[in-house]
Amino acid sequence: MSPGTGAALRLLAASVDAKAVAEIGTGCGVSGIHLLHGMRPDGVLTTVDQEPEHQQSARQAFRTAGFAGNRARFIPGRALDVLPRLADAGYDLVFCDGDRLEYQDYLAESLRLLRPGGLVAFEGVFANGRTVDSGPQPTEVLRLRELVRAVRESQELVSSLLPVGDGLLCVVKR
Repeated sequence: MSPGTGAALRLLAASVDAKAVAEIGTGCGVSGIHLLHGMRPDGVLTTVDQEPEHQQSARQAFRTAGFAGNRARFIPGRALDVLPRLADAGYDLVFCDGDRLEYQDYLAESLRLLRPGGLVAFEGVFANGRTVDSGPQPTEVLRLRELVRAVRESQELVSSLLPVGDGLLCVVKR
């Protein structure tokens, strides 16, 4: 994750006064640390990842960064299996950095999870510049283009594609 993307996540979490954040793709914990820094002091990050070793690394990174153990809830598993079990309208922000082939499904689940005025952000939407290339593209890029189109055409969403890192698509649920 680029420093610019991390700073944007911190700002977005602060701007929605996030108390409850869901993260798809724990990774090594870098994005989670940025989100936690932007969240309210009593906020809880729920982070989902298929790889238990990713979650263990992130747990250690959060401790090293000074966050109490009760600030993060780690749920192992595939995002599309876990997300349906999370509370409707129970989240202020959802950050998606998982399987880009599933981003449209993440959008549907995120909109269910978000309160009105909540925000969902998708990392890597530029796909290393491939989303703007005119030549034939792999399925991942075609799906990212469909995501951007669906968000842009929705009357219920307000969106912006921030040119930080590899592209951060931010979507507010009206």
